[in-house]
Amino acid sequence: MGNARNIAFWVVLFLLVLALFNLFSGGQTTTSSRSLSYSDFIQKVDAGDVTSVTIDGERVIVRGKDGNQYMTIRPEGEDGLTERLIAKEVEIRAEPQQQSGFMSLLSLWLPFLLLIGVWIFFMNRMQGGGRGGAMGFGKSRAKLLTEKHGRVTFDDVAGIDEAKEELEEIVEFLRNPQKFSRLGGKIPKGALLVGPPGTGKTLLARAIAGEAGVPFFTISGSDFVEMFVGVGASRVRDMFDQAKKNAPCIVFIDEIDAVGRARGVGIGGGNDEREQTLNQLLVEMDGFEANEGVIIVAATNRKDVLDPALLRPGRFDRQIHVPNPDIKGREKILGVHAKKVPVGPDVDLRIIARGCPGFSGADLANLVNEAALMAARVGRRFVTMEDFENAKDKVMMGAERRSMVLTPEQKEKTAYHEAGHAIVGMNLPKCDPVYKATIIPRGGALGMVVSLPEMDRLNMHKDEGKQKIAMTMAGKAAEIIKYGEEGVSSGPAGDIQQASSLARAMVMRWGMSDKVGNIDYAEAHEGYQGNTAGFSVSAHTKELIEDEVKRLIDEGYETARRILLEKAEDFERLAKGLLEYETLTGDEIRKVMAGEPLGGDDDAGKGSSGGGASSIIAIPKTKPRAPKSGGGMEPEPSA
Repeated sequence: MGNARNIAFWVVLFLLVLALFNLFSGGQTTTSSRSLSYSDFIQKVDAGDVTSVTIDGERVIVRGKDGNQYMTIRPEGEDGLTERLIAKEVEIRAEPQQQSGFMSLLSLWLPFLLLIGVWIFFMNRMQGGGRGGAMGFGKSRAKLLTEKHGRVTFDDVAGIDEAKEELEEIVEFLRNPQKFSRLGGKIPKGALLVGPPGTGKTLLARAIAGEAGVPFFTISGSDFVEMFVGVGASRVRDMFDQAKKNAPCIVFIDEIDAVGRARGVGIGGGNDEREQTLNQLLVEMDGFEANEGVIIVAATNRKDVLDPALLRPGRFDRQIHVPNPDIKGREKILGVHAKKVPVGPDVDLRIIARGCPGFSGADLANLVNEAALMAARVGRRFVTMEDFENAKDKVMMGAERRSMVLTPEQKEKTAYHEAGHAIVGMNLPKCDPVYKATIIPRGGALGMVVSLPEMDRLNMHKDEGKQKIAMTMAGKAAEIIKYGEEGVSSGPAGDIQQASSLARAMVMRWGMSDKVGNIDYAEAHEGYQGNTAGFSVSAHTKELIEDEVKRLIDEGYETARRILLEKAEDFERLAKGLLEYETLTGDEIRKVMAGEPLGGDDDAGKGSSGGGASSIIAIPKTKPRAPKSGGGMEPEPSA
C-alpha cells in the first residue's frame, strides 16, 4: 500500500512538471508571434513580402522577408488562400489543428488542478489518512483480524480446559445474548488472561477470534506508548471509537502490563505518558459512558505490576489463570501438535508427556518440531519414539557438544562426579527417579544427571528438600572421596549455587527452620534476589539465617558422603560404566551397578570427544516456584 502511494505521487509530480513545461513553451510561441490583420496579410502576400506560411487550423503563422513572424486568423469560408499563396510561390506548411474548446480549457486549468490534488494528498497524509501520516500518531494501531488463513478454533487449544471454558462462555454470550440476559445476566466487559510465558494466552485469544464470528481487533500494549505526551490516550479513544462502530466486537490487548502498570510507581513518581494512557483506558472501560457490546480481552504474565483499578470487576470482570499444563494436558497438547507431523506406530505420547514436567505449550510445540527435524535429518519417513527422546534430551539438557576434547583425567573426574549424583539420588527415597546420566557435554554443562518425577509436583516438603540438597552436594563429595580434599575442582560451583538457593528458600520463605521460625525474610534479607525492600533485619537474625543455611548444606553433604562410602562398590562400577558407555538411562544404571551386561545396546555415543566436567542435575520446575536443586559441575576455567 505504501509503495503504491509513493508511485502515484511520483507519477502525479511528473505530469505536473510536463504540463507546466507545455504551458510555458506554448506561451512563448504565442507571445513571440506578433498579431497581424488578415487584410494586411493579403497585402503582404500580393506584395511578395511573405516567404513561408504555416497553417494551423484557423491560425496562420506568417514569416516575412524581413525575418519577422506574424500570426493572423483566417476568416471562416475563405477558400482561395491556398491558390493565392501558390501563385506567389510562398512556401506552405500545414500542421494538425490544436485542440480547442473544452480540451484547451482543460489544458489551461490542468496545472492548477494538479497542484490542488497534490496539496489534498499531502494534507490527507498529514492528518493520518490510512492512520500512518505525520499527524496520524494519535490514531489507534489496532488491526481488524480476519483469519482467512490459519484460522484457530477452540479445537486447536488443549491442556487448559478451565480457561477455555471461561472464554467459551464469552463467545456464547456474543452468539446468543438472550440466553443469559433473560435471567438478568450481563456480558462481561473484560477478561484478563494471566499465566507464565508460552502457556497459550495469545492462542486462546486467536481461538476466540476464530469462534466468535464478530469483529476482532488486536493490538499490543506497547502500541499505545509514544514519545509525545497524550498520544497514548488519543489512541485509546480512537480504538474504542472503532470498536463502538463495530459492536458487538472483541478487542484483544497483548502484554497489557506495558501500559497498565501501577500509577505513581518508579523513579520520579511514575511515567506521565503511560499514566495518562492508563487513565483513559480506565475511563473507556468503565466510565460515565457505557461501552455496550465491546469486550476487552487482555494477556499478561506480570499481573503483580498492574494497577488495582484496572483489575476490579466492571473492567476486568474475569481473571483467567492459564497455568503450565499437567500430565493430561501435556498429552493433549502433544496430540494437537503431533497431528501436523507423520508419527510412527511406536510413539507413546503419554510417556513423552510424563518425561517433560513443567513444560509449557510452547515448549511442547518446540519439542515436536525438534523431533520432526531430527527425523528429517536422518532421512526417516515418519517421526519415531527415538526422535522424541533425543529431542527431549536436547530441549532439557542442551545439544551435545561432541567436538569438545577432554583429557582422560578430565573425563574420569566427570564420570565420578556424575556417578556420585546418580548413586545418592537412587538411594534417597524422596528424590525423583534418575532418568539419565551422561558425561557428554550438553549446552553449558560438561556432564549431567537428570531426575524426573513420577507425577507433577505441587509442593515441596522438608524431607524432600533435605534429600535434594544431599543429591546436589553428592558431586563434590564424590570428587573428595576419589581424589582427596586437594583434588577437588571448580566443577561443583553449579551444585553449590543450586543447593544454596534451595536451602535459603527453605529457611527464609518456607519456614522450615525451627531456629529462624515461620517468618518470611526473603525480601527483608539484604541482597536476596536483589531486593532490600521491607522491614530491616538485625545482624543477629542475618547471622542466624546464614548459620541455618550452612547447616542444611553441611547435613546434605555429610548424607551424600555417607551414602557414597556405604555404596562404594556401586559408585565405582557406575563411574567405570559411564567412562565406557558415556550415556546411561535409569534402567542401564541399575544393570551396571548390578554387574549385568547391557546386552550390546549401543546407547552410548562412542568416540565422543568429551567435554568439561560439568554435571548438572536438571530438576524440573515445581509449581511453588522452588529453586532448582541438583548438582552442577561446571567447566574448569582455562588457564
